[in-house]
Amino acid sequence: MDTQKSFDTLSEYGTLYLVPTPIGNLDDMTFRAVKILQSADLIAAEDTRNTQKLLNHFDVQTKQISFHEHNTAERIPELISKLKQGITIAQVSDAGMPSISDPGHELVVACIREHINVVPLPGANAGITALIASGLLPQPFYFYGFLSRKPKEQRAEIDELRNREETMIFYEAPHRLKKTLKNLLTQLGGDRQAALCRELTKKHEEFIRGTLDQVNEWANSTEIRGEFVIIVSGNAHPQTQGDDPLAGMSVDQQVDFYIENGLSVNEAIKKVAKDHHLKKQVIYNQYHDIK
Repeated sequence: MDTQKSFDTLSEYGTLYLVPTPIGNLDDMTFRAVKILQSADLIAAEDTRNTQKLLNHFDVQTKQISFHEHNTAERIPELISKLKQGITIAQVSDAGMPSISDPGHELVVACIREHINVVPLPGANAGITALIASGLLPQPFYFYGFLSRKPKEQRAEIDELRNREETMIFYEAPHRLKKTLKNLLTQLGGDRQAALCRELTKKHEEFIRGTLDQVNEWANSTEIRGEFVIIVSGNAHPQTQGDDPLAGMSVDQQVDFYIENGLSVNEAIKKVAKDHHLKKQVIYNQYHDIK
């Protein structure tokens, strides 16, 4: 058990501040966040070059040190040592909240283990920003972040989410958006409500709302640019294993199930496509691994 009094002046250690940065619009930086960056002894930044632009904008002179996913193991002991010496550190990621699909969690755990105070600041978060404008139920929600980049693993992850009743939040890069939307479509069905939230808080902010079928059509007819948050409605009629022998099976497994029960390959594919409200060609291409 660990109890933290965040502003206990008797502590001989420094404090780790978790400072959110804007996800696009620099005006979203809070007064408190700027003050912490100005008063900290050191800023641990995911990309010092990117953070320097933010510091220059707000006239922050604090020295930086790099802290990212590739140097976590070597950097954490160094940062812990500095905190134990009484140095105050502000940790930032390139955009949004530290630790949310960005570096930070391991450092927080290490600080807690060493009884060093960890103080979070509120601020910008792409997932919540997208959720409240998506038009889908804002609560309960399930934040997933980035799905696997490998198609087979990604489909398996989505299969695990199929019966979740909460609204789901995903992040995706522009060059992977079409493939991820295709897998969401084939695994969850085309009639799920969804919203694509692009370039949040920036000049070209855009929301594409509709069914998974419709947003897939949009993606396939549009030049994809910018970072995306994908919001998908939960399953209003989740099925348990007892309700449906296919519950928990991937699309490929469902096709195999029908084949084992006497249908031809084409009949099984047609049946699965109908079950998921999808075109037969979509299931055919996935089952036969046609890109």
